Order: sequence, then structure tokens, then C-alpha cells
Amino acid sequence: MSPKKVAQKSATKPKGFTAEERAAMKDRVQELKGSGEGEAAVLKKLATMPDPDRTMGKRLHAIIMASAPTLTPRLWYGMPAYAKDDKVVCFFQNAQKFKARYSTLGFSDKANLDEGAMWPTGFALKELGAAEEARIGALVRKAVGRG
Repeated sequence: MSPKKVAQKSATKPKGFTAEERAAMKDRVQELKGSGEGEAAVLKKLATMPDPDRTMGKRLHAIIMASAPTLTPRLWYGMPAYAKDDKVVCFFQNAQKFKARYSTLGFSDKANLDEGAMWPTGFALKELGAAEEARIGALVRKAVGRG
């Protein structure tokens, strides 16, 4: 490879973590120190989000807690998350966190959503209507073994 091509390749190579990724890691360190536990921490985080993420996050929180009241709200990498037996089952990633065009409802490998050899673990959220709310409630119940 010519020296010019090598220089071009190295110029386009990513230089480590993005600012958003570094912030998520810092959030995680604080959570491990105990500042990310409980519903108060989740509600405080939701309150800091810009709209429409804040409104969607608060509604999603209410749906999750109504669908699976045994889940424990907590922060996970700076995101509102819901755990069972100290293991995160699902989480909300607001669109602004990584400058995405949609928010995400994600499920960890601890969620009981298995369907054959392949199933979704993340769902893009642009808005929450009655149909989406019903589907989310059913997914959360299934994830914790109540569906």
C-alpha cells in the first residue's frame, strides 16, 4: 500500500470512544458507586431529558411499572432500566443520548422473550399510542415470565 493510502486510512480511523460513549461509562461508574439505584434516580434522569424523550420515558416508566411491578427501577449506563434479581431486564435509551433519530426500548439476555432461534431485543420508538403501549406491556410481562 502506498504511503498516501496509509495516511488516508489512519486519518479516517476512529480515535477511541465518542463523547456520548465516555459519558455513558462515567454514568456507569457513578451507578456502581450506588447513586443510580431506585425509582427516584430513574425519575430524576427522566426529568433531565429533553422533550419528546422526557414525555415518552415517563410514559414508558409507568407502563413498565404497571406491567411488572416486581421490577426494580435503576440507572444502567445512564439510562433508565428495570431489573429483576439485580439483573437488568429492559431499558430505555432516549434518542438524544446517542443523537439517534428514535428512542429505543431494549431487552437484555435476562428477558424471557425467546422465540425459536431468533427474536428481537430492541424496539425503535417514535411515539407511544394505545397499540404501542399494549404491545410494550405484553412484552414486559413476557420478559419477566408473567406473559
